[in-house]
Amino acid sequence: MPESVTCLTKGILMKIFPNCLSAAFAILGLVTLTGCAGDPTPSASGTGAKPAAAASGVTISDEVIEVIIAEQRAQGAPDDPSMKESIRKELARRALLEQDAIKAGINKRPDTLVRQDLARQNALIRDYVQDWAKTNVPTDDELKKEYDNIMAEMGAQKEYHARHVLLKTEQEAKSTISRLGKGAKFAELARKSLDPGSKDNGGDLGWVNPAMLAPPFSEAMVKLTKGKYTTAPVKTDYGYHVILLEDVRDLQPPAFDEIKTELQQRMQQQRWQAYIDQLEQKLGDVKADDAKADDAKVDVVK
Repeated sequence: MPESVTCLTKGILMKIFPNCLSAAFAILGLVTLTGCAGDPTPSASGTGAKPAAAASGVTISDEVIEVIIAEQRAQGAPDDPSMKESIRKELARRALLEQDAIKAGINKRPDTLVRQDLARQNALIRDYVQDWAKTNVPTDDELKKEYDNIMAEMGAQKEYHARHVLLKTEQEAKSTISRLGKGAKFAELARKSLDPGSKDNGGDLGWVNPAMLAPPFSEAMVKLTKGKYTTAPVKTDYGYHVILLEDVRDLQPPAFDEIKTELQQRMQQQRWQAYIDQLEQKLGDVKADDAKADDAKVDVVK
């Protein structure tokens, strides 16, 4: 698939859940699973799971270690025979630190209690979002319908195979145009281009969609006929361009199978946003009800 189509596909389809969700639900390192604040005997689970090891009165359960190993694997960590022992030691250190924190009364501080509650809430919501995503996977029929809708929106677009020479001044661009008129080869003149991505390839930009380019550049490019170059410098924020149009063709859309995964992400994101909108609507309804209740109280007082 042409690089320009790949870029276009990314622009239209490659969407994921908002970054704020990723930040809110991310696991920051190894999660603290060494008991609840205020418990004078810290435990790595509190679930009654089978102990895996004990040190200085600290008990670490196999269940907790397996949960953390599963989290690490889900994040791409390779299986390592030493991982279990490393996690056990880390949890033991954390448990001992927790003991000292409790002795110091940190577990009773209001700000600490708030942060603990937020951490608990984040873990709960994170797991809920993961389960939601698993149960809200679009069917193939739904994905195909979305694909057809996007292709219809794109319509009969064109893409252009162009070359260019990017120069610092207008006078340099005019000189380049003059040399082209005298028979100079475009590819040779492109060696002096300021564009490092195309200068060594004869100024070749490959197949591009006009929407991806700076407006002055695309406007000049689409006016050219095949084999012709601009007879006046084209100014953009990057400098002055001389543009040669090699060819034009209908935009080649990506096949359904090529972008099926991106379509699924797009549709899940849309569904998630609709769900969040419903929650915000509920918040708005609650605020409206509270306002009505306050007005009623005022009327009673009057």
